[in-house]
Amino acid sequence: MDNLIRLNIKGISYSQTQTGAYALILEEKVGGRKLPIIIGSFEAQSIALALEKDINPPRPLTHDLFVSLGKEFHLNVDSIYIYKLEDGVFYSNIVFLNEDGNRAEIDSRTSDAIALAVRFNAPIYAYEHVVEKAGIHLDIVQEEEDNISRTVNQIEDELDLLAGLENDLNEYEGWTKDELDTEMKKAVQNEDYELAARLRDQIDNMEN
Repeated sequence: MDNLIRLNIKGISYSQTQTGAYALILEEKVGGRKLPIIIGSFEAQSIALALEKDINPPRPLTHDLFVSLGKEFHLNVDSIYIYKLEDGVFYSNIVFLNEDGNRAEIDSRTSDAIALAVRFNAPIYAYEHVVEKAGIHLDIVQEEEDNISRTVNQIEDELDLLAGLENDLNEYEGWTKDELDTEMKKAVQNEDYELAARLRDQIDNMEN
């Protein structure tokens, strides 16, 4: 059986090949190979919010609901692994454990599996043959390596492109940190997470 390769989330980039989609970039923990996985805007936002610990939506997203159910029924996500790539689609399983140590594997879309893995702090794996096969699709990553090396703090900026947000943060020039913080909290309450993220970045820039 092929060996499992541990993967980390490298970042999320606006897809250059599919309009209205995002490329989730996974990278080998050891080795440096990358897997670009095309995901939708909802999944991109869900993963980004899970990675950003300082933004809490006032109401749970769908993946947050799974976390609440897991805690209620003593289920934990042990790991997820990508086991197949076929016709450009990645196939994944989620490994669940209950409090008695019983194990179950559930088939899942890869984007959903990763959104849950981030929330449960579970490791992400792919089989060696998947990593090898996906390597031939890395042209977008290789051609735009400088642009794609985005950190987690820049993910929400990419989400703004899809949402069509054209409001410029220059309108907040001259605002104090407390005023920006109050405006960010209002944005979170209104579930305008893209604006909240941009305001948070503005606050971070003031502190640096």
